[in-house]
Amino acid sequence: MPKGQRYPEQFRQEAVRVARASDRSIRAVAEELGLKYSTLCRWVQQSEIDDGARQGASSEELAELRALRKEASRLRMENEFLKKAAAFFAAETDQSSRSKRSG
Repeated sequence: MPKGQRYPEQFRQEAVRVARASDRSIRAVAEELGLKYSTLCRWVQQSEIDDGARQGASSEELAELRALRKEASRLRMENEFLKKAAAFFAAETDQSSRSKRSG
């Protein structure tokens, strides 16, 4: 699969199941499935975390963290836009009040 593309969830789950149930090394299973060792190793480790057998952030927690970071980024952009809009309208209001006083 080309770099940067995600594997289907069902494939990932099956690969982890095979790696955990097999008496072969993760490296051997990865080669058999056409995966990089590091990819399958990461999937197995995350599966162990999700099952409570290993310390770390669960997949659910990681998904929530990604969503919160995305929302925080959006809110920062909106905040910057509102600051610029407020400055623009404040300048317009100030300029309008000056022209009324002089006219």
